[in-house]
Amino acid sequence: MTTEQTARSAERGGGCPLSAGVPPGSTPYAHYARMDELLALQHPLSRADTEPGFIIMSQVKELLFKLLHTELSTARDQLDEDRLGEALWTLRRAARVQQVLLVSWETFSVLSPTEFAEFRDVLGSASGFQSAGYRRLEFLLGNKNPAMAEPHRGTAGHAAVVGQLREPSLYDAALTLLERRGLLAPAGSGGRDVTQPYRSGPEVEAAWEAVYRDPARHHELHLLAEALMDTADQFARWRYTHLVTVQRMLGAKPGTGGTDGVAWLARISEHRFFPELWSVRSTL
Repeated sequence: MTTEQTARSAERGGGCPLSAGVPPGSTPYAHYARMDELLALQHPLSRADTEPGFIIMSQVKELLFKLLHTELSTARDQLDEDRLGEALWTLRRAARVQQVLLVSWETFSVLSPTEFAEFRDVLGSASGFQSAGYRRLEFLLGNKNPAMAEPHRGTAGHAAVVGQLREPSLYDAALTLLERRGLLAPAGSGGRDVTQPYRSGPEVEAAWEAVYRDPARHHELHLLAEALMDTADQFARWRYTHLVTVQRMLGAKPGTGGTDGVAWLARISEHRFFPELWSVRSTL
């Protein structure tokens, strides 16, 4: 419904849901998307001109984490239900979200070291390492480590992080699909501990190799393999860009919140989701 249509409906006393319960001083659009509350959530703690942008883009990234989590959870569930075509379409949407996340680093990369130093002290112990939204994404994609839930203990996000740890990952769903399609032997009757990293090994690589060697026969599975590679590729680029951005702003200094900063980011940037989809390329 356009703004004009909404206005005409309101004049006629129509039942446009956007017009229902709009508080005085707001608009149906602002009320629907809670824009007034959203735009009131920025509270700089310094006089630095660049701190508002840092806060806003940090919030934008958290919203994008939430959207990406929603899309990838949907894709996982669709794979579980053998709705492979729908999962591929969902992963297509998720890839666009990842592209926006990658570009979001651009606004941080233009901060000079002196500009960041003007407000860095007010961050105190705050660090992106504490993001529950990011940790849920890592767990959803299969990079599971129960110890990584500990920094969130006692916080509002702890239950969601632990809940994600205990759910199957997107890669779990993909490998279970390969089992149902007869390309991968079942892992065993006892079930797998989903709090641990996903199933890996030469048999998993062999299953993906069969898909890649006969893409016509395994058309949708081939598309799935490449869609998952797109996801892993974009995540690797996001991590590397994070590393370079922090190097540009901080050099080799420790990160905010007492983290190792560049040293830790350099280590994590070498990690790859869905490792057999990377290693199988050496066999083709």
